[in-house]
Amino acid sequence: MNRAFNRKKDKSWMHTPEALAKHFIAYNVKFLGNTEVEQPKGTEIVKDAVRKLKFQRHIKKSEGQKIPKVELQISIYGVKILDPKSKEVQYNCQLHRISFCADDKTDKRIFTFICKDSESNKHLCYVFDSEKCAEEITLTIGQAFDLAYKKFLESGGKDVETRKQIGGLQKRIQDLEAENSELKKQLQVLEEQLMIAQVPPGNGMSPKNPTDIFDMVPFSAMPPLAPLPASNGSAPPPPARPTEMRRDIFGAEPFDPFTCGAADFPPDIQSKLDEMQEGFKMGLTVEGTIFSLDPLEGRC
Repeated sequence: MNRAFNRKKDKSWMHTPEALAKHFIAYNVKFLGNTEVEQPKGTEIVKDAVRKLKFQRHIKKSEGQKIPKVELQISIYGVKILDPKSKEVQYNCQLHRISFCADDKTDKRIFTFICKDSESNKHLCYVFDSEKCAEEITLTIGQAFDLAYKKFLESGGKDVETRKQIGGLQKRIQDLEAENSELKKQLQVLEEQLMIAQVPPGNGMSPKNPTDIFDMVPFSAMPPLAPLPASNGSAPPPPARPTEMRRDIFGAEPFDPFTCGAADFPPDIQSKLDEMQEGFKMGLTVEGTIFSLDPLEGRC
């Protein structure tokens, strides 16, 4: 790690080794943001990054946006940037990826560090604002580097490889958790679509024929069948009369004066009818006056 801006060599470390090796040191600061830089270290590199992020922050402040507050957790394994309320990790900068750290002597509130991103392999400069602890935070990161280097020498380099593997596994766990959350959302959407598809139209009620007040299906008369024309184009023949003659309510056959004859009556009734017809032909007396029904005799 390179530290700029006149660090005193005889200045002792501020924290115990156990605090950084077994636990972490936490600071609450304001986060101006991060930006990509071309080089992994250099005073002028971080100064340009600070000017750029300050300008962007002034624009956001004029729009009514406040500088977000974050919590820094510093240990021999790296620097974590968390949300101070939810404790959600926003950035996890592993210590072996940090190449430069410095506090600004012209603005004692500002401190920065450059870290190589694990996914894009780009160098990003992180800029923070702290009213009273900018220099202290920079020294704490330097102490974490010193302790990590000593541990590296004691373990023969195995500890660094272990930390790299642990860091890779932690990153993999975060990716899997994000993927799992996305799959849960997609599953919920599919379940909702399936429930909608299973519900029949009309609030689940099947269509039913209308009924009257007695729960009877009303009668719908069939339209009369139109007679089909004959094959030669002429009018179709009239419908045939039924062979079985209908009877009245007393079971008797109805009287048809156009079809009945002498053979239709019993002999005794037929003889009486004949006598009556002869009597009409001879004349009818009404109150002493004779009327002739024969047209050949003339009028009376």
